[in-house]
Amino acid sequence: MESAVTLLVWNRLGSIGVRAMDDQHGVLMDTLADLRLALVQGAGRDRVRKEMRRLVEFTRMHFDSEERLLEQQGFPELAAHRDAHERLLGLVCEVAKRAEHTDGAEMLAAAGVLRGWYTEHVEQLDRGCGEWLNERGIV
Repeated sequence: MESAVTLLVWNRLGSIGVRAMDDQHGVLMDTLADLRLALVQGAGRDRVRKEMRRLVEFTRMHFDSEERLLEQQGFPELAAHRDAHERLLGLVCEVAKRAEHTDGAEMLAAAGVLRGWYTEHVEQLDRGCGEWLNERGIV
């Protein structure tokens, strides 16, 4: 089981080239890894809820921070990026609600789905933002 947890580790290969965003993406992946580890270890519902709350709070903070930076720089695709953030945050909140009443196996699967969404978001949408910001001297 330990190897499944290791797969959640974020590394610089996933970097988008904007340090603040990369650092926050690393924290998000660490938070997902902590949640997954808690689930694999059979942690109690309180710990799982704590990890989910942490994930929701940090996701919200990261999205706000990223959107402010993009807005300050006049990113032309900001509305679409905000919409993607809203969908992903909605998914995270939905999984957090399910954590209140769901067993570990189902939550483990949900954590995998979240990881996929986060990774897809970073590798597809945020990478384009990073390149756009880099062209404007933001690193």
